[in-house]
Amino acid sequence: MTAEPILKPGDTCLTTAQADRLSVIVDAADYFAYAKSALLQARRRVILVGWDFDTRIELERKAPASDVPDELGDLLRWLTKTRPELEIFVLRWSIGALTGMARGMLPPLVQDLISGRRLHYRVDAAHPIAAAHHQKIAVIDDTFAFCGGIDMTVDRWDTSDHLTSNEHRVTPTGEAYGPWHDVTLALDGGAAQVIAEVAYDRWEAATGKRLPPIAAPPRPVWPEGLGPTFTGATVGVSRTLPEYKEREEVDEIFQLYRAAIAAARDTLYLESQYLASREIAEALIARLAEPDGPEIVVVLPRHADGDIERRSMDGARHRLLRLIWEADVHDRFRIFYPVTADDEPIYVHAKVLIADDRILRVGSSNLNNRSLGFDSECDVTIDTADNTDQTAAISTSILAVRSRLIAEHLDIDAADLDEEVAEQGSLIKAIDLHRGSGRTLAPFTKANTADEDSPLADNNLIDPEDVDSMRFENVYRSVVRHTVRGVRSALPF
Repeated sequence: MTAEPILKPGDTCLTTAQADRLSVIVDAADYFAYAKSALLQARRRVILVGWDFDTRIELERKAPASDVPDELGDLLRWLTKTRPELEIFVLRWSIGALTGMARGMLPPLVQDLISGRRLHYRVDAAHPIAAAHHQKIAVIDDTFAFCGGIDMTVDRWDTSDHLTSNEHRVTPTGEAYGPWHDVTLALDGGAAQVIAEVAYDRWEAATGKRLPPIAAPPRPVWPEGLGPTFTGATVGVSRTLPEYKEREEVDEIFQLYRAAIAAARDTLYLESQYLASREIAEALIARLAEPDGPEIVVVLPRHADGDIERRSMDGARHRLLRLIWEADVHDRFRIFYPVTADDEPIYVHAKVLIADDRILRVGSSNLNNRSLGFDSECDVTIDTADNTDQTAAISTSILAVRSRLIAEHLDIDAADLDEEVAEQGSLIKAIDLHRGSGRTLAPFTKANTADEDSPLADNNLIDPEDVDSMRFENVYRSVVRHTVRGVRSALPF
């Protein structure tokens, strides 16, 4: 029996469209190189929309000397000088612009003034108080787009071997940072045009001006050397947008997660920066309670980044994991964090969902409250139920993506993992058999998370569910509740 598609315009997605080519790109070393290749093909328009941009980053850190600049800002300026019809628009979250200035970047207004008439820098403050613009989109000539989890900023570049130390893994000021895992997509065709509309919506919301469509777009764009993972596939583009002024809330991504989790038959594989949404946890718990439900494997970073986030997001994960572990009566749940060969945690920034060999979703949204109702997000999903003319080919490619990701974490060949999954009839058993010393997946346990509860867990100020949860009276109640809880926990009786 044919499965019912989970991509429903107006519910779980904005719309569906065909991607002539779609490629999954793992880790920012590859993404930055492919982004540079695509930018060099731009002729009419580039629009970059993101949580953050740092124009000082190098895109190809091992590239030979060339007349083409490698620093992002220099490259963008060079492109407008050498492409007479090209205009470039860069939009970054307002708070990201402030943190960039703290790192030594010029203010966006100054960047805009010195960049010339065809390179435009703007900030996106068109969001509720405390919300973030979190989409990560690049569109070139309306015919090609990147969309996923990777920001063109500092601390993102890394190769897929995730060495404990890498001489190229440094900030523009020369400061070393740790290993980083991430995922994004490249796509063209009608699906890229949908992503372009999402980017234009953000530009209009932030600036009040709508960019007109490109008349007679130029030749097709595709990064040199990038092979497509899928061809001629129908995909869905889903968003989270908070209620703001006259705009109603858009919760397509939340509805998508629920539908994808419910659709999983045998396996559900998730990579995320956080596990902090109670509603997502409850959806997982419901599947674990089923006697014949799917195996669920989750890969997260060992800790959230930053002290406040660590206490709030790790604290929320602590509470949700205990509920999930209690519900896992059939022993079908595993949650891991990747480590290097020297046992250093690899930070997971990827946002991936893979259900069986049927559904692949990559985007900017995490498994936390903000991503499902309060921040702006954009995800792309492929479902074999929308591609019945090539189900076998797409199913094979989806499983290849899953094996590619897990094999990277385990430092093994994807073929070896596939062989073990087939032999064991279980993804969990295959992972457990390949986990060992060196670069691997280490388990979260009740013991190693025992001290991670925090009064900041489930705090609306850190991880609000929606605009309503941030209204004054609700924030006030939240602050009082968490203050009382903190005082009680500090009392000796």
